[in-house]
Amino acid sequence: MAATFRLTLAQLNPTVGAIEANAALAYDAWQQGRDAGAQMVALTEMFITGYQTQDLVMKPAFHTAAIAAVQALALRITDGPALGIGAPCVKDGLLYNAYYILQDGKIAATILKHDLPNDQVFDEKRVFASAAPQGPYRVGPLRIGTPICEDAWHSEVCETLAETGAQILLVPNGSPYHRGKPAVRTNLMVARVVETGMPLVYLNMIGGQDDQAFDGASFVLNPGGALVAQLPQFLPCITHIDFEETEDGWRALPGMMASLPNSYEADYHAMVMSLRDYLGKTGFKKVLLGLSGGIDSAIVATIAADAIGPENVRCVMLPSRYTSQHSLDDAEAVARALGCRLDTVSIVAPQDAALAALGPLFEGTKPDVTEENIQSRLRGLLLMAISNKSGEMLLTTGNKSEMAVGYCTIYGDMNGGYNPIKDLYKTRVFDTCRWRNQNHRAWMQAPAGEMIPPRVIEKPPSAELRPDQKDEDSLPPYPVLDAILDGLVENELSVAELTAKGFDRATVKKVEHLLYISEYKRFQSAPGTRLTRKAFWMDRRYPIANRWRDQS
Repeated sequence: MAATFRLTLAQLNPTVGAIEANAALAYDAWQQGRDAGAQMVALTEMFITGYQTQDLVMKPAFHTAAIAAVQALALRITDGPALGIGAPCVKDGLLYNAYYILQDGKIAATILKHDLPNDQVFDEKRVFASAAPQGPYRVGPLRIGTPICEDAWHSEVCETLAETGAQILLVPNGSPYHRGKPAVRTNLMVARVVETGMPLVYLNMIGGQDDQAFDGASFVLNPGGALVAQLPQFLPCITHIDFEETEDGWRALPGMMASLPNSYEADYHAMVMSLRDYLGKTGFKKVLLGLSGGIDSAIVATIAADAIGPENVRCVMLPSRYTSQHSLDDAEAVARALGCRLDTVSIVAPQDAALAALGPLFEGTKPDVTEENIQSRLRGLLLMAISNKSGEMLLTTGNKSEMAVGYCTIYGDMNGGYNPIKDLYKTRVFDTCRWRNQNHRAWMQAPAGEMIPPRVIEKPPSAELRPDQKDEDSLPPYPVLDAILDGLVENELSVAELTAKGFDRATVKKVEHLLYISEYKRFQSAPGTRLTRKAFWMDRRYPIANRWRDQS
């Protein structure tokens, strides 16, 4: 009779710093695996601490507590399957990213990470030491090789494991989402399978951590690259994978096959999940935001309602003398469709008072952006006052196009604790609104149907800070602006390269100038969901004081 092996995969959501709670999640997963007759239960990279910990893991008291929690957990892992769990390890005075195998009441094996990512949002060479590649460990009838996350993105560790007798590869990950990431992972893991001839289990965590959205989407490949199991994206999941020994070696039997969403749904789910987890993991239960009648605040209100329920979202309309009736009507329509509370606080009197107070100092000058920014800052002041009084976190609503060129007011509409659309260009905001109006999923807590009226999507964008103002008075049309920003930011193209693509050189130079002089605003901006490989924060680190300009 052929030998078999059942592996339980736990695609779960740990919380950074919640060591005891993460250990409890791990033990619960182990019990589910034990009840299902598994021989091993696998959790993800750095599960006991949550991920990413950044410099926190270097604090001796923190990594000592995490290691102690693994040791305590090991004492409970008896009369059942082995448990694989990620955690820090200190060896010979060096700190490592490790994966522990707990079995029979003790730590049976410790695997140390070799390849440390040091690009995009990762700084692991700053906090961990690199270990030499190691061989496999045995659980029951199976020799398992465990490349930890980045170890499987390169060939060295997997080839070492193949040469030293591993029979399957189990890859625990803390791999954050960006648009198109599942295909990147699959292609790389297929390469490892082809090189080694072994089945491969790619196990990823889920959950939001600051700007990063970990999307799960774990999967299992057989030799040749055949996909035999696919776990859902962004959702917690515990499932069991059976392996069988054949004449050609071990093979995974078909398991669950979840469908992965398209990029619009994936982006939207990332924004909903990251906002929900940012609130939950920082202790907030409710939010508020300024609802202007425009498209950005409408989609943020919808994301918030889908994340924590409409009853926990307060919308505030703050009209000035320049606010149109259709903006008032549109804000009311959005709040009504979502089922959110809508309050109205006029800024006309505060604006008059501010201008009166500043009148002697401004005498002899003409109205300009100063007076416009006073309106935005009054709104920020009032919204923060409501936040302080109510304990509701203020959300800010600037899209990536605005954040890129500084079309936002620092200490005004940039006020807030989180910005779910920070990495979403304006043209993508329009498309996302249309997608949400047409689609509803079980993980959304707001109602199904048209949440954002067509007029909100179709009307020309305006900050309404002066009579008849339009965004295009100050900026190129958003399709042009976003295409130029895609070149400058996402692809690091030169001015000459963009001009060669047909863009007006003067327009490209204007956008480049705005991009560079707005770095100080982005430096002080709220965190927001990372959706691309060039999100404004860890992915793209530019100096604030910078005199260089592209002369090509």
